[in-house]
Formats: sequence, C-alpha cells, structure tokens
Amino acid sequence: MARRVSLPAADDLFRRTAPAAEPAPAAEPEEEAAAAPEPSRPRRPSGRVRHDEKMTVYVTSDELLDLEHARLVLRRSHGLAVDRGRLVREAIAMALADFEAHGDDSALVRRLTEE
Repeated sequence: MARRVSLPAADDLFRRTAPAAEPAPAAEPEEEAAAAPEPSRPRRPSGRVRHDEKMTVYVTSDELLDLEHARLVLRRSHGLAVDRGRLVREAIAMALADFEAHGDDSALVRRLTEE
C-alpha cells in the first residue's frame, strides 16, 4: 500500500513572518512636474539587516570584477569585510543622497546625461 505524504499548502509556504505594517496615509495629489524629493533625513544604507525586497541587476564582467576588486581592497586596506550587496547598497545610498542634495547638479544626473 502506497503511503501519502502530506505537503504544506501554499498559504503555509508564503505566510508573513512579521506583522504587517500600518498602511501609509493617502498621499496628497502631486503637481504636474515631480521635482527631486526634499531631503527629510540623511540617507543611510540598510547595512546588515534582513532584506525583504529583491532586485536583480545585470552587470558586465568588467563591472563585476571592479566591484569584487573594490571589495577586496576595502578588506585588505581598511579592514572592512563587506559583501557585494552591502557595497552596492552603500553606493546607491551615496548616489541618492547626492541627487537629493544637488538635484540637476548631482553626479547621477551628470553621468546619466553623458550617454
């Protein structure tokens, strides 16, 4: 006689592990042209915490080697043992903070308009 195995249901596999956050209040209607957001707090990367969101970014072989080289230099020269994800989150925080502070004069806008 064959034995039936009980498998978990989809609700068990995809259940929330943390309480749901309060819904954000309804936003005011925005003007026609969206300006750079006002800096309300210093932008900091999330660091070493559990991340709930995932984003896939494709890079060239050279970009990946440069990123890995930077990670190794940070470890060797500065004693900072960081992974590539943390390095990327730090770079994103720096770019967005510069964009919020300088808008059209930011390095991000300058580099993106060079293409």
